[in-house]
Amino acid sequence: MSAPSERSPRRTATYLAWVLVMALFFANAEIQIEGGAGWATSLPTWRIEHHWLLDLFWGGRAMTGYHAWVFTFMALAFFAPLAFQGRWTWRDAGLALAGLIVFWVAEDFLWFLINPAWGWARFDPALATWHKHWLFGAPVDYWVGLALAALILWFRHRRPRS
Repeated sequence: MSAPSERSPRRTATYLAWVLVMALFFANAEIQIEGGAGWATSLPTWRIEHHWLLDLFWGGRAMTGYHAWVFTFMALAFFAPLAFQGRWTWRDAGLALAGLIVFWVAEDFLWFLINPAWGWARFDPALATWHKHWLFGAPVDYWVGLALAALILWFRHRRPRS
């Protein structure tokens, strides 16, 4: 039996399962760092609370030193294989970007679910005030992120026209 090709849905599913495991571990680490105070509200870090670019790119949430460093670090981690394998393709970059998006959506949701200070019952816009926009019981960022990741993966796996 031959190995699945780079573009096989099975390889992508395995990769995304790995991403979910990473999200679980990082959510647990972040719970240890933040405790019940979401969005780094109790951390000794700088914060930019209001700026029009935050509304445009950050869902209206504050930009913190913690998030600037951790988001950059995770982006570097997801794109590291491209840097070290010595080749860069749009398909591989798309997979890294889709993985990064799925990671952050899953990590954030898991942070709520497994955090002893939160849990499913407190996953609510009235309590998680740093998520400014909600739709169908979840932050809009989740829906937009998952739709974007799905679109990227669809482009990655579509068959070229003959």
